[in-house]
Amino acid sequence: MKVTKIVIVLLLCLSRPGSGQEIPDFVKALDGTSVAERTPAEAPDNWLLAHVDVETNGLVPGYNEMIDIGIIMTDLQGKEVDRLFLRIMPDHPERTDPGASAVNGFSVELWEERGFVSGSEAVDSMVAFHHRVAGDKDVLFVAYNAWFDISFVDHLFRAAGRTWRELYHYFVLDLPSMAWSLGIHDLGGQGMSDKLAVAPETSDPLEHTGITGAASNVEVYRAILRIKNSE
Repeated sequence: MKVTKIVIVLLLCLSRPGSGQEIPDFVKALDGTSVAERTPAEAPDNWLLAHVDVETNGLVPGYNEMIDIGIIMTDLQGKEVDRLFLRIMPDHPERTDPGASAVNGFSVELWEERGFVSGSEAVDSMVAFHHRVAGDKDVLFVAYNAWFDISFVDHLFRAAGRTWRELYHYFVLDLPSMAWSLGIHDLGGQGMSDKLAVAPETSDPLEHTGITGAASNVEVYRAILRIKNSE
């Protein structure tokens, strides 16, 4: 019994991070992020929204990867400022789930035909786009089922030793949650589209991309604003 206790104590000691443990680059990158001085309520003109949609080769962030991303930057009223679309070749295309490729048409051959960037190149392009469009304004990340999109963006940036907090505020906005507060509890699909009076995003896998998703998200956001403003 004493031997067992000694072994457990040793294992616990070995598992604890020591003072000399290397801090990952994506954690160090947080030191370079800024904190907004005023909220969107206090200074709406100092804020923008990044409506983001990602397509992936599966549903598990950190195992599956992004295969494209669309970003549409708008003001707080949903007026478009600029947009970006990137097609990305995953490091592990062999992990592609058939269900995912049925939705977004991903294949190595098609991406090679249409053109793509690497994960690190995608990060560089996103950062350059952000600084060019947003300048010194604060930006909120907006998505449909936002945890999914931000999780994949997080892993993309981590792989490059960076953090998405370089671009976006700590809080993220979720569109179905906004609709829920208006009594629209469909979460998605035709029911949501009908109640918001917006066209559903294309279901054609060869046309369904991050940028079509981002454009659809902007329409959903505008519809939510219309309903809220009409109350």
